[in-house]
Parts: sequence; C-alpha cells; structure tokens
Amino acid sequence: MRGPLGAVIGRYTSSDGSAPNDGIIKHNRKCRDITFLIIFIAFWVSMIVNSSFGFNQGNPLRLTYGLDYEGNVCGSKHRHRDLTQLEIRYWLNPNQVYESGLKDGELKLANARTICLLDCPAPTDDALNWVCDYPDGEIRLKMNDWIDRNYDYFEFLTPEMRNSSLQLQGPCYPVIFPSVNVYWSCQYIARASNSSLRHWQQMGGVTIQEDMIIDKSIRRSMNSRASVLKRYVADIGKSWPVLIVCGGLVPLFLSIIWLLLIRHFVAAMPWITVVLFNMLLISVTMFYYLKAGWIGNDAVTPIIGEHDPYFHVYGRELTHVRGVAILMTFISVVAILTSIAIIRRILMATSVLKVAAKVIGEVQALIIFPAIPFAMLAIFYMFWISAALHLFSSGQVVQNNCNNTNCCAYDLVLKKVNCDRCCGYSIRYTPHITIAIFFHLFGCYWATQFFIASSATVIAGSVASYYWAQGEASPEIPFLPVFASMKRLARYNLGSVALGSLIVSFVESVRFILEAIRRRTKVSGTTPDHWFWRMAHYTSRGCLKSVEWTIKSVNRNAYIMIAITGKSFCKSSAIATELIMSNILRIGKVNVIGDVILFLGKLCVSLFSALFGFLMLDSHRYRDSHNKVSSPLLPVLACWALGYIVATLFFAVVEMSIDTIILSFCQDSEENQGNAQHAPPLLLETLDSNQEEEVHQKSRSMGSRRNFCSHPDHPGTNNF
Repeated sequence: MRGPLGAVIGRYTSSDGSAPNDGIIKHNRKCRDITFLIIFIAFWVSMIVNSSFGFNQGNPLRLTYGLDYEGNVCGSKHRHRDLTQLEIRYWLNPNQVYESGLKDGELKLANARTICLLDCPAPTDDALNWVCDYPDGEIRLKMNDWIDRNYDYFEFLTPEMRNSSLQLQGPCYPVIFPSVNVYWSCQYIARASNSSLRHWQQMGGVTIQEDMIIDKSIRRSMNSRASVLKRYVADIGKSWPVLIVCGGLVPLFLSIIWLLLIRHFVAAMPWITVVLFNMLLISVTMFYYLKAGWIGNDAVTPIIGEHDPYFHVYGRELTHVRGVAILMTFISVVAILTSIAIIRRILMATSVLKVAAKVIGEVQALIIFPAIPFAMLAIFYMFWISAALHLFSSGQVVQNNCNNTNCCAYDLVLKKVNCDRCCGYSIRYTPHITIAIFFHLFGCYWATQFFIASSATVIAGSVASYYWAQGEASPEIPFLPVFASMKRLARYNLGSVALGSLIVSFVESVRFILEAIRRRTKVSGTTPDHWFWRMAHYTSRGCLKSVEWTIKSVNRNAYIMIAITGKSFCKSSAIATELIMSNILRIGKVNVIGDVILFLGKLCVSLFSALFGFLMLDSHRYRDSHNKVSSPLLPVLACWALGYIVATLFFAVVEMSIDTIILSFCQDSEENQGNAQHAPPLLLETLDSNQEEEVHQKSRSMGSRRNFCSHPDHPGTNNF
C-alpha cells in the first residue's frame, strides 16, 4: 500500500510527532534506475562512434551532384582534378542515352559516359559544337582554358582521335540535342538541332536519329525514389540558415512572448490562441497551394536557371507538394470545425491558465529556465544533422560491371580506344549503412525525449516547492528553486528520466516500423482482403497509437512524481496513475481542456516557424542559385518539427505547472480527508466551478428525461 507522502513533499512532522517542521521536498533520496542511465551513456558513446564513421566515409555533395566517367563527384575537389566549379553532370553520347531508355536495351544509364560541366551545352546554327573529355595526355590544356573554350578542343585532335570522335567513342562528342539543367544534370530535350545534325552527317559521323525519344531514361532516373530521397536530404543541408532562424530563433522568441502574455494577459490568451491557430493553418495551406501551382505561377520546378517557358519537366516533388496541400486543406477544415465546438470550454481553460500564471509570477526563473535545455538541444541537433548528412552519403564509389556492353571510349593517356574498363560509376550502399542510419534516427528521438523529460522534471520540482509552501513567496521555498530542482535531477533522477524517454522512443519506433510495413504491403498489393484480417489490421494500428498516447501521458505524470518523491520511474508511474484515477471525475475535464489550449499554442509557434520558413525559402538564394532546394517540403517540415520541440520546452512551464499542481492537489486531498490544505485559491475556484457545471448539466439532463417520459402523448409511456 502507498503511504502518505506528506513527509517528503510538504511540511513533515518531527520524530516525536509533536510539532511540524518546515521543509519543502527535503528527505533522504538515492539514485534510481542507474542501469538505464548506464545504458543511455553507452548509447551516446555508440552514437559518437556511429557518427565518426559517417564523417570519415561520407560526402554530402554526393546527395546533390552526379559522378563523371572517372568516378569523381561533380562540384568537389579531388586529388588529381579540381571540379569545384563544375557542378552539372552531362551525358556525352546521345546514342548511349537513347539505348538506355529502350525496354530491351543492354546498356543502363549508369554506364553511359558522363562529364562535369559548368553549364549545359547548346547547339548552334552556324557550326557544330563539341564537348570533349577532360584534357589529358597529348592535349596540353589547363582546366580553365578548357572551360573558356566551351569544353571544345576538337581542332587539336589527331586524325585517329577525330575518326574515333565521329564514331561517338571520344574524346570529343557532338552537341546535337539541346539540354536543360534539371537538378544539376543536363536532361536532353527530344528536339534535335537540324543544322548541327546536318554538319554531323557531312563530317561522316555515325547515324543519330533526330526523332528518337532521348529524354526517357534520364527523366526516369531523376524521378526514382532513391534520387528524390537524396535531394530531400540534401535540401536540409542547403537550408541550414533557414533551420537556425525558423527552427531555433523564431520559436524561441515566440515561446518567450507567449509565456509573458500568459503571465500578464491570461484571460485573452485562449481566444487569441484559437483564432491565431486557424489563421496560421490557413496561411500555410495557401503557401502549399502556391507551390503546387494551383494559385499563381510559382509552382515547384526541377529546372534550374533560365529555360524555355514552353518546356516543362515533371518532378515527383510537385506531386508530393500537391498531396500535402490536399492534406492541409482537410486539416484546416477539421480544425475550424473543432475550434467552433470548443468555444464553450475556453472559459474553463482560462481559469486553469490563471493558476499557471500565478505560479510563473511567483517562480519567475521558470520563464528563463527552458533556454538551458534549448541550448543543449541546439548543439545536439547541429551535430546530429551534420552526422546524418554524412551517413546518408557514406556509400562507396565503385565502378559498375556492365558485362562487356558497348561502352568503348578513347583514352587520352593510353592513346587508344579502351573497352576494358569503360563502365560507369555508382555509389554502393552496404546493409550496415542502413542500420547505422536507423540507429542514428532512433538516437535523435531518444535524445530529444530525454531533454524534454529532464526539463519537465525540473519544472515539476520547482512548482511542487511553490504548492507545498501554500503558494507563498516565503523562505520555505528553496532559494532559486529551479536550480535546486536541477541539482536533484542531476544527482538522483537521470536514470528514471532515461527509462521514461526510452519507453516512449521504443513504442514510437515500433509504430513507425509497422506503419512502414503497412505502406510497403499496400504498394505491393498484399493488404488483407478478408474483412476480419482487414479489421484486425486497422484495429492494431489504432491500439498502438492509443498505447503511445497513454504512455506519453503516464510518463509526464511520472516525471512529476519523480521530482516530488524521488521514487523510481515505475513506482512514480504507479503513484501518479492511482492519484489520477482516484480523482478523475474532479480534475479530468479541467486538465484536458488546458492541454488542448496548450497544444494549440505549440502548433501556433510551429506553424509560424513553417510560414517564416516558406518566406525564407522563397528568396533567390534557394530558388535559382547554387543553393536551390528541390522542394520546400522537407525544410518547412523540419522548421515545423523544430519549432514544435522548442515550443514544447517552453510551454512545459505552463503544462507541467498545471499538472504538478493538480497532482499535488490530489495527494493533498487524500492526506487530509478530501480537504486540500495547501491548494491555491484559484485552483479550488476552478475545480468547484467545474463541479457545479457538471451537476447543473446532469440535473438539466435528468429533468429533460423526466419531461420526455411523462409526456402523455409520447408513445411507449405508461399513464396511470
């Protein structure tokens, strides 16, 4: 049986039982759940080792740029060749590109000869342009001179080299088809230049069909799932200034402003929060409509730089943006209808927030405290994102095995046509890289939950001091209660916090894996057909989501009891659950309404961060220049997620204040035969008004029921 906790969380009696001594959360504590603290430390060591592998093997430029015929990454500096300025990949041989698009073709696009250029070459009417291999061997040109000559040194070729070039075996290749820069790769336009083709035929070149569909294989390669995923991950690296501003500084500023407004204008804040939430949600939805091309002419495009306005290239990113726009429309409609439904409950939320505002006014350091976990998380995320970019690009560049496919090319060093090692290069990912990436993702979620839980525990300990001192700013409250609570957490309860955050992370990971399996089976068409298995399929998803929500709720209350009692995580969870179940009818509705308003407040901060992210990504820096992002989708989503995490840290001041006071009230009532001795008057007023409203609603409902049953004309009633 759980005994009274007054001896550990409030004024506790002396050893002889004669007189109460003064003390707030002062008792003999000891370290709890040490095993899980050791596991957490070991996990961090593993994270560092895992990240060091990515830093050693990865190159984030691989996520954006392609490889040339030597296996070099375009846009980067290599030992024997500096390609820093040459960012665009170009396929030299049009016949190889065409053959790779054929259904029965033996040559794959990955084995077609590619080179890194400064821009996409274009044919001219008065002469035949050439793009030649990097100058080597007998070609005595520097790279800068080669670039200045538009990659053309055909006039310096020997008769043997010229004959090889006319056979499309290099070292120079004709520019017959125009091309456009699509995500740093030159995509051919299936419209051959008549004058260039005529010049080519007059020189005795091999046959090049002018009406062939040459852009099929390149388009298919650019829209593959792997390519789209790489571009999305690369967008995060390119938009790091946006993440710092919109994912860190903007939500930090807005969260502090929100807490100050709660402190001084608490009566108006629920109304402001609901109205602002709906306005921001509609604004973000409109931005998605703009990027989807449904409003205006600012749709997401895969083409970089100037191009023919009548030429359009399809990209998967546009489809994804349009899907999100439809989803946001549905969410906006539901949000507006829900806001109308909870208008009557907003007054109750105002009463609950007044209690938290009173606490913030007394323990003013609570407003500033979340800046500490915010700084820690900011440092962690900078390290984590950098390591993630390197892990995603940590595959090995290897030469393909093309099984003697016709890929022969002239070698300037060997001075002959080489058919032995002419295959292209690709990046090969081993299974352990996939495991390392998932390990890295899990580590991010666990670390985030750990920091949030630690912050919540510190706040709970500070607010408990306020409650059990009867809400007085007296010497009984420890000097600087926030720092006293931090000291207790660091000394005794880090293991318990590590366990709680691990449970949430594990359940969320299981749900993510099952959802991924569900999507995979849905795509492959293996979803259960029988109604029973289909019902079990969707029921399991709902149950897992409910379990996740319940665990998060239990964890939050467990952190409160950890801060107050110093018990282990499991014991604190049991105490908190018993207290809540014993008083669920009295505190349930008050707590739920307060949580709804706080949740909407977090969404306001995160939506504003997303909106500001849209505005920053709409600048020239991220639209047409070197740092162009393929789609604003993932950077905006990252801004939203980071904004929500920052808001969670700061809004926990209000959230944990309410929950801590309510749990302390439950314990206080239990120890004093239903009459809380330390409860703030505002809390008693809120709970009493809530109870009176419920009684009034029940009596009104019973009265209407009696009138309904006693009506003489109602069928099915008994008239005596």
